Amino acid sequence: MKNLSKNMTLAAALTLAMTALCGSAMAEDAVAAPAAAEAVPDNVVSYNVALTSDYRYRGVSQSRLNPAVSGGADYTHNPTGLYVGTWLSSIKWIKDGGGDTNVEWDIYGGKRGEFSKDFTYDVGGLYYFYPSNGLSTNANTFELYGQLGYGPLYIKYSHSTTNLFGVPDSKNSGYLDVGGNFDLIDGYIMNVHIGRQKVEHNDALSYNDVKFGVTKDFGVVTVALAAVKANITSLAPNGKNLAKSGLVLTVSKTF
Repeated sequence: MKNLSKNMTLAAALTLAMTALCGSAMAEDAVAAPAAAEAVPDNVVSYNVALTSDYRYRGVSQSRLNPAVSGGADYTHNPTGLYVGTWLSSIKWIKDGGGDTNVEWDIYGGKRGEFSKDFTYDVGGLYYFYPSNGLSTNANTFELYGQLGYGPLYIKYSHSTTNLFGVPDSKNSGYLDVGGNFDLIDGYIMNVHIGRQKVEHNDALSYNDVKFGVTKDFGVVTVALAAVKANITSLAPNGKNLAKSGLVLTVSKTF
């Protein structure tokens, strides 16, 4: 389940146009060059791949505390802020629950923009698709989400219009996500998050989760290391607690 707030990170490419100028006769063009350098293409398509030591979503492992691979693609129309995207990851929790798929396929779309220089918004919908999952209550889930950001801080709320990931009678469940991504030094970014998953009509399954990590873009790849924890006991068939405290290492590339 791709995290669109913090980690849920949709890439945009900037194309810089620079003009080499020489001679006093081109002074006016030289002054105009910085504005041209800020030009952004109307349509941007990007791709991403990642390898993670443990696919955690909302604090709970989706891969039985084992590594997972993922990849996706995004399209953004910059003049309007509209975007669509898709993302797939290997998983194990469906089979652990008696189902029959090893794949999560997310499809999403929305609109992002800003009210002012530091005050941003992002609204949209996300469909989590588990092909032929075979669970007694279908695991496929659709959520609407809205996010407000101020500088490095954000608050996001996601609301399910279907049952939540195969939990019976859980329509209208909600997830509140509050966090921030703070610049440190030399391109290192500190990631802080706290979340609250409310499962409708299933209070015993409602819980909180936290994350504290650091991300660094090295150019060739981006590396993220985070400590995660959820205060719920979620067990795989082999007795592993999928929500226990742990360190998650992710290496990703966007191009």
